[in-house]
Amino acid sequence: MSARSADYREAIDHLPAGAILVLQDVPWEAYDQLLEHLSDHPAVRVTYDQGKVEIISPLRKHEKYKEFIGDLIKALADELDISIESSGSTTWKRKKDAKGIEPDICFHIANAERVIGKDELDLSVDPPPDLAIEIDLTNESFSKFSIYATFGVPEIWHYIDKRKTVVMYELRDNAYVEIEASRSFPVLTPQILASFIEQSHTDGQKKALGAFRRWLRSR
Repeated sequence: MSARSADYREAIDHLPAGAILVLQDVPWEAYDQLLEHLSDHPAVRVTYDQGKVEIISPLRKHEKYKEFIGDLIKALADELDISIESSGSTTWKRKKDAKGIEPDICFHIANAERVIGKDELDLSVDPPPDLAIEIDLTNESFSKFSIYATFGVPEIWHYIDKRKTVVMYELRDNAYVEIEASRSFPVLTPQILASFIEQSHTDGQKKALGAFRRWLRSR
């Protein structure tokens, strides 16, 4: 590990939950090395954009919402008999673009069959995830959208805790536009998703997930 990478690691080890660390002028090789040495920090999210690195240590509340939304997507796929493949918070990166990102959670849906059985995915040959999810409690995720667009991620769900709202976006002409229902799951609107996220907070995840399945079956 280089002295500079050791300094990064030291700063990250003392990063409080919910805080963000921004590093400037970081070479691609140092970013790659940083990812390697952060393999024992699975909760930390790292974004790289042409030399700028943002490192976030999520709060427990953030992780609860992430896991619950993931459970909702799995329930959707189960009830609607749709194939999905989760890649969790996998690092997506491409050296030629000098960009890298780790979604809060992501899924292959339309391209699920193309990634089944693959433990490692490479954006130079494999499709990007069909759906990426970003959860904002204390930090804004909009700066990440240009990276998702570069990689060709078709859909983003953005949960904004301060407003208790979900915004869904679809990639069109290399930019994200707001949509009224999910591209991947047209039955689901931002308002419906936000209501079940809020129920998970007040009633608990089990009850909210059960209510969501009943809602789906009533459609």
